[in-house]
Amino acid sequence: MALDYFPSRGKAEADAMLAEAETLFLASLTPGEPHGGPGSVAPCDTAAYQGRLWATRHHLWVDRMASAWLIRRFIDRDARFLWLEKPEHCPPEALGFDFDGAAFTHVGARVTFEVLLASFGLESDPALAKLGALVHCLDVGGLPVAEAAGVEMVLGGARQRCADDDALLAEASTVFDSLYAAFVE
Repeated sequence: MALDYFPSRGKAEADAMLAEAETLFLASLTPGEPHGGPGSVAPCDTAAYQGRLWATRHHLWVDRMASAWLIRRFIDRDARFLWLEKPEHCPPEALGFDFDGAAFTHVGARVTFEVLLASFGLESDPALAKLGALVHCLDVGGLPVAEAAGVEMVLGGARQRCADDDALLAEASTVFDSLYAAFVE
C-alpha cells in the first residue's frame, strides 16, 4: 500500500473480503449468537414498555445478562423474563432480545445492550456508555476495555455456579450494579 501510488478498487475489495471472512470466522466460534444486520435503531417510548414479558435465550452470557439488567433497572422495573430453549419458541406477546428476529438485537456493529441504550435514549449516561463498551468488548470483541478480563472471570464463575437463569441474573445484576456505581463520575 505504501508503494502503490495509483488508486484502485483492489484495496477496498480486499478489505471488504477480509471483513467478511472475519465475520464468518467469529460467527463459527459462537453458534446461536445474533448476527448484526443492517438497519437503524428506532427510538422507543419507555412508557409503552412497562410490565412486559421479555424473552431471550437461556443460559445467559454477558450481552443477555447486561441487557436483562438494563431492562429491569432503567426500562421496565416490573419486567418478567422468559428464558427460551430455542428463539423460535418466543411467544408473540413477549419482547424478544438478543437473538435473530427479536424486537431488540444486534444492529450493525452494535450489540443488544447498545441497541437498548440507543432505543430508550440512555446513551447520554456516561456510566451506561462505559458499560456498553465493556459489554461490546466481551460479546463481540473490538476495542479493549481495562475491566473486561476481570468482569469476564466473575461472570463466568457466576454462570458455572448458577444453573438457574433467574439466580444467574440476580447474581449478575449485583455485578452490573457495582460496575455502574464505579463508572458514575
